[in-house]
Order: sequence, then structure tokens, then C-alpha cells
Amino acid sequence: MKLKDRLHFEDLEEGTIIQLGQHTITKDEIINFAKEFDPLPFHLDEEVAKKSLLGGLASSGWQTAGLTLRMLVDEFLGKIASMGGLGFENLKWKKPLMMGDTLTGKVTIASLRRSQSHPEKAVMVLDFDMRNQKNQQVMTMSLANLVAVRHPEETIEGENA
Repeated sequence: MKLKDRLHFEDLEEGTIIQLGQHTITKDEIINFAKEFDPLPFHLDEEVAKKSLLGGLASSGWQTAGLTLRMLVDEFLGKIASMGGLGFENLKWKKPLMMGDTLTGKVTIASLRRSQSHPEKAVMVLDFDMRNQKNQQVMTMSLANLVAVRHPEETIEGENA
């Protein structure tokens, strides 16, 4: 999809809810990710994990965040004129994503604003609510992302000229 065909700032609306897809986490995915990025015993060994605070083989929180980002790109960011991320706040891992769990969730456009110094850019803040198949909250966070403005020369209603 060409940039001009993607949704821009003018096409987006605060309060919009984007349903993300779903992903069932497997033993191999958890172990392979852990070997490379988070080699703690409860991410690598089922027996050790059963005796841990988690009670079983669990995905790294960073793996959960990575899966969430992939789902976001597939369902939303890949369809908009995204110019990249600015960072995240309030990342909370509420419950571990366990082997065999299905991750799903939604994202809400919490805010949208044009940049004062760069009229061709806007800042969009997305609030995440990620859950498992039991509807238990797994992860929350807010992500700020730059979005292209289709017509930067135009003043948006309510803005100062």
C-alpha cells in the first residue's frame, strides 16, 4: 500500500477502538525467544517454571509486547501513514502470558494532535488493553506514534492560524 493510500491524521478520530487479532503462544516460541532475549529459567524450562512464582512456562513480558506490536501493525499501523514511534508509557504486565494462552486485545486512539512545530506531523497516543482467552488483562500501555498529515498547509478547525 502506497503512503498516499494510507489513512492520515485527518482520517483518524479520538476514541476509535481497534480490535487486534489473536495469537496463541507455543512452547517453542517461548523458549526460542527466551534463549535469545530473556534467558531466565522460568522462560526456558517447564519443570523449573512449574516451581516458580509463575506456576508454568511463561512468555517474557517483552515477548508479549513484541507480539502486541505485531498485532498492531497487522490490524492498524500497516494501514496508516505512520512515521514511527515516539515511545511508550505506563507499560504494565498484569498477568503472565502462559504457554497455550491466546493473546488478544484492543487499542483505543486516546488522543490526536497536530505538531505545532512540524505541521506535516501529528502525534497519536494509543492505549492498549491486552488480554488472554479467559479475558484476564495481560498487559497495558500507552504508545505515542507520529502520523503524517495529508494536507499540512490547511488549518484544522480549532487550531490557531
